[in-house]
Amino acid sequence: MKHQLEQLVRQALDRLVEQGLLPERWDGPVQITHARNPEHGDFACNVAMQLARVARRNPREIAEAIVAALPETPLIQRAEVAGPGFINFFVDPGAGRRVISEILDAGESYGRSEIGGGKRVQVEFVSANPTGPLHVGHGRGAAYGATVADLLEAVGFEVHREYYVNDAGRQMDILATSIWLRYLELAGEELRFPSNGYKGDYVWDIAATLHREHGDSFRRPAGEVFRDVPPDAPEGDKEAHIDALIRRARSLLGDIDYRFVFDLGLTTIIDNIRRDLEAFGVVYDEWYSERSLTEHGAVNLAIERLREAGWIYEKDGALWFRSSEFGDEKDRVVQRDNGQTTYFASDIAYHMEKLERGFDTVIDVWGADHHGYVPRVRAALRAMGEDDSRLEVRLVQFAVLYRGGEKVQMSTRSGEFVTLRELREEVGRDAARFFYVMRKAEQHLDFDLDLARSQSSDNPVYYIQYAHARIHSVMRQLAEKGLEHDRALGDDNLHLLDNEHEKALIDQLGRYAETVERAALEREPHQLVHYLRELAQAFHTWYNAHQFIVEAPELRNARLNLALATGQVIRNGLGLLGVSAPEEM
Repeated sequence: MKHQLEQLVRQALDRLVEQGLLPERWDGPVQITHARNPEHGDFACNVAMQLARVARRNPREIAEAIVAALPETPLIQRAEVAGPGFINFFVDPGAGRRVISEILDAGESYGRSEIGGGKRVQVEFVSANPTGPLHVGHGRGAAYGATVADLLEAVGFEVHREYYVNDAGRQMDILATSIWLRYLELAGEELRFPSNGYKGDYVWDIAATLHREHGDSFRRPAGEVFRDVPPDAPEGDKEAHIDALIRRARSLLGDIDYRFVFDLGLTTIIDNIRRDLEAFGVVYDEWYSERSLTEHGAVNLAIERLREAGWIYEKDGALWFRSSEFGDEKDRVVQRDNGQTTYFASDIAYHMEKLERGFDTVIDVWGADHHGYVPRVRAALRAMGEDDSRLEVRLVQFAVLYRGGEKVQMSTRSGEFVTLRELREEVGRDAARFFYVMRKAEQHLDFDLDLARSQSSDNPVYYIQYAHARIHSVMRQLAEKGLEHDRALGDDNLHLLDNEHEKALIDQLGRYAETVERAALEREPHQLVHYLRELAQAFHTWYNAHQFIVEAPELRNARLNLALATGQVIRNGLGLLGVSAPEEM
């Protein structure tokens, strides 16, 4: 409806240009918004006020000229000028009701569009270090990223979903060393496990696999492992302690055996992450390896590009990027004095490579704790001569889990956390996916397990799904009475849907397509969540106030058409959120 009104206004503006009443064609936005007060019509447009400066005329005069130039259409009952130059549109009720037939005709494709024009968008999300299972904090980024990707695809973008696997760097070395130390314990060695090691049960499980399949092949005496290693906390420095243990593991095992332990931990955890995400309804087009950037020379190439552009300098044996010249708070090391490149250098190379793959837009979904990282990545892209506006970073606050009113601890290193798998098993995939996107991604989210499990109208996902189930129960009741639904008869009698509850529900249905479009373009799935809650409320209100299976076949089938259209929209909307639409509850 809004798009149709926009086109009518643009046609009127073109007529005014032809008549010489406007100096040139208006290529700016024509904003059509829903009227807040029904007395002021169904939709409003402020384009006359936008044109006032260009046309050098009073906006109210421009608005009156636009109304006079509007093409004849059965869509508009009347158009009026209000205030300083608003155009209020009163839509013909019959035109509004036609959305019911449009929904039933389009089915699963209703609400989809081609406004994306096939532009290529990469969405990279979750990308948690493979140092342990995904916990409930990671789930929000997974639900948000997956839903944004689905919304973009629904409005015509070509979407590539990607997980960046941090399979290099210090945290992975800590994991490998933790696994090896647990293996040594299983092999009979007595040792004090480092305070900075990974302590979760999953580390024991991987170590047990190593010991079960390879016996004592990787066993080394604990005395050799800890000889001359700096003391651990609290007596010493826990960081120096774990780093020394990493070096000792490399030395005692050798490159081949150390890499075997390293890769066993990596592949085991990545496989678990992949399974958990697939069970959560999240599937990727590509799992991109950080290690491959080094192996293929992309990291060195990125540093060299920055050096050639004059943005790299050497200090204390290390290579530094002049990121402060681009608004970062300080310069950043890209290569340490020992010759090793930094995680930041890999990130520069990764984003360079992303743009080289030809994506029109790359969207990074990061945790809110990465907010300081955004300017330095943008700085690197600008320094290499890339258009950093193609990079879009969305920051997601981690969800805080509550059970019985008490906050649940989530620490990967200590091993005391609730996994995403446990959350899904406790509250179900539907509630988890829905609750994660209920609010803006950058807003704090308290995840109430008790509410998510409840089967009541207070639980928003249950409330929406119940509306869908109610619609199917009506159709079962129809069959039990020996009656059949006549779609054509209902289409011919949509004018009978004239009570206030039906008008409100039809109006809500008419907002679905624009809600999907806006949620996609603004990367805000919560807009669709709010829409579905309002749609469910409008349906439940109608359902509670009126009989559907009435004696008059004309009214009965018109109401059934409206109910089925509502069910289709609920099903389509929940599908974009990764949530099912059950037929019975």
